[in-house]
Amino acid sequence: MWQRVLFLFLLALAPCHHLSAEYQGGNEMERTLVIFKPDAVEQGRVGAILARFEAARLRIAGAKVLRLKEEILREHYSHLVDEPFFGNIVAYMSSTAVLLVVLEGENAVIRVREMVGPTDSTVAPKGTIRGDFGESKSRNMVHASEDVPAAAVEIARFFSPAELF
Repeated sequence: MWQRVLFLFLLALAPCHHLSAEYQGGNEMERTLVIFKPDAVEQGRVGAILARFEAARLRIAGAKVLRLKEEILREHYSHLVDEPFFGNIVAYMSSTAVLLVVLEGENAVIRVREMVGPTDSTVAPKGTIRGDFGESKSRNMVHASEDVPAAAVEIARFFSPAELF
């Protein structure tokens, strides 16, 4: 039930129009995927983190709440499947529902990466999402696409075109 309420709340926050005048210019618009991991959901940090992205003028272009299955986690983390800790990633990422959000804005990928900070929360600077809220390298609140090509692949993995606006 709470997932449906959260999803409807997020949809209400997102503008229901095409790009506003401030986004219509010669600047390159990008989309990127952010996954709010189980620690962000369980600790009630989703709203605070999402507010940072919105304050940075990143628009929600899609959102959904899912409980990730091993099959999609194997695809998403394919570069880590052979690592001895991969089972821990699957257990953690499938332990509760997560929020997947597509953010859109000028240079969205790099801006989100800068806001999120390095993967290891213990070395992430204060003022970044991971530096302020994360606990470790794996419990770091969010996943963010690493570059524009990865963002396109990741968005297509989790969202159909009809789910984006």
